[in-house]
Formats: sequence, structure tokens, C-alpha cells
Amino acid sequence: MEQAKKHANAGKRDFLGFSRLDMAKVIELFDYSLHIKRKREEFTANNTFQPLKNKTVVLIFSKHSLRTRVSFELGIHELGGYAIILEGKAIGVGSRESVEDVGRLLSRYNDAIVARLHEHSIIEGLAENSSIPVINALTDLSHPCQVLADVFTLYERGLWHEGIKVVFVGDGNNVANSWIELAGILPFHFVLACPEGYTPDAGILEAARAAGISRIEVTHDPEAAALDADVLYTDVWTSMGQEDEHESRLKIFAPFQVNSRLLSLAKPSAVVMHCMPAHRGQEITAEVMDGPQSLIFDEAENRLHVQKALLVKLLNHEEYRKFHLTHRLLNAAKNIKA
Repeated sequence: MEQAKKHANAGKRDFLGFSRLDMAKVIELFDYSLHIKRKREEFTANNTFQPLKNKTVVLIFSKHSLRTRVSFELGIHELGGYAIILEGKAIGVGSRESVEDVGRLLSRYNDAIVARLHEHSIIEGLAENSSIPVINALTDLSHPCQVLADVFTLYERGLWHEGIKVVFVGDGNNVANSWIELAGILPFHFVLACPEGYTPDAGILEAARAAGISRIEVTHDPEAAALDADVLYTDVWTSMGQEDEHESRLKIFAPFQVNSRLLSLAKPSAVVMHCMPAHRGQEITAEVMDGPQSLIFDEAENRLHVQKALLVKLLNHEEYRKFHLTHRLLNAAKNIKA
């Protein structure tokens, strides 16, 4: 039985995090995201770019969602596919139905699974027991689609480089974990400024540091961290499932607010990012969020384009490869002419 399961999953591509990627693959994905974004700008009623035509993607939501749900559902539609929305509580994945059975059953009906869950073990179980690609749209441990869109936003604007200093101010949560995991494959300087006792996942931090690719720091001094930052990044102080800690967190995290004072310590060219939803006046001030250095709504929009690129990579790899082959040939021709 175990051998049959391994055979059924052979060659299957999932996106649960960054462990199976390298720098070249990330840049390839970003270049395709730029292509996807241009395609959307050229979109007409007679759109013939439908790389997911006749593909069905099921989206499981065990947590509330705005950007994730809209960007995935709209993206699937724009690529010619069909999205089925399932509420996690209604299907009872891991309770009413075993994770194994859900993965195997949904594989009979669909071409991919996108899941936004609490327990990371469930997304791993779905991937292990499905014969179709599984995408991590958020768990309590990580949020890789968000961080892909964040870095793509910097890449698109020509701001990403190996020496870039990204300072995450706030909780060592799932988004911080994904930034740290990415630092294990892309070289940059990452600093997490968090209160004591709110540090990131120890296993992810250890693995990223062991890779020896990036400089990764964890500090409890937000002002020291912000010095000469290229990017100030923040997130809510109280994540879903932590509502009973809300009042205590407001006091603990108060010194970690991204405001004009903190921004003044960063480079004059620094940009501000936030994965949203945002609570103005708590983790970030309205002045900074709506100010000229904010990329917050740009990164939110780019969730759509990066996730569309990811879907094509996983569900129509021939289309994805064809673009990159053409892209390389055109670049080679330009170099010859130069």
C-alpha cells in the first residue's frame, strides 16, 4: 500500500513552502508572474490565454479569508479554470473525515487542492495522500504564498538584491516563519524584531541558518533593527485563534509599532510592507500605511499574479516551460545583437 501511494504521487508538484525551490526557480516564477500580469492588462472579452481550461481547483478554507480567497478564486477563473469553495468546518477535514480520505477523494474529482488551515500537519497530510498538487494558502506555521508576493513586489520594482535588509517588526508568526524559510534559499539580510517569548519556529530558524545563505537575526530591539533597513514589514499582533490574548498583546507589542519614528531610522529610500488585514493605530499607524513609502496595496494585488503563475507551473508545466524557453531565446538574441 505504501509503495502504491509513493508511485501515485511520483512526479507530483506541491507548494507547501520553499524547501523544494532554489534561487533560479524563484526568479523563474517571478518572471512568469510578470508575464501573467501583462497578460491581464491585455485581457479582452475574447481572451484565448486559458492555461487552466477544463481544470478544476478545490479551495478549502478553515480560516476567514479576503485576499487569499478572492485572489485564488479570481485567478483560477481568469486562467480558464473552475474553482470549488469548501468551508473547512463544513467538511470537517481531520475530524468528520480523515485527512487521508479527503486527500484521496478530492484527487478523484479535481486537478489541485488549495487549503487555508490551522494545523500545518493537515496540509502535509493532504499532500501525502493526494495524487494532485496541493498548495499551502496559509497554516498556523507558514504563509508562503504571501511571502512570494511580497518578494515579487520588490523584484518587480527593481528593489530586490542580495544585500537587501528586510526588517520584520512584530510577532514571530507564520509570515515571519516563511520569510525565514525563504532566507534559506535566497540570499538577503533578514531581521526579526519581536518581544521576548514571541520568537519564530525554532526548527525553521535553525534550518535556514544552517543553509548559510542569508544573514538572519532575531532581536528584541525594534529601533536597533530598523537602522538602515530597506524594508520595514509588519503584521497584526493578534492572529486568528489568539483572540483571548488580544488585550495582553496590545501592551506587550506596543513598542513594536511601525510609525514615523521607526521609519525615520530606516534608509530614506525604505519601503513599508504589511500582509494585511491591518489595524491602523496598532501594529502600524495610518500615516505610514497610507504614506508614499507604503507598498502594502501593491503586494496585496500581487497575490493574484504570483498565485496565477504558481497555478500554471503546477497544473500546466508545458505552458510554463514554453514561456521560459521563449524567454531565454529572446534574451539570447538580444545579447547577440548587443
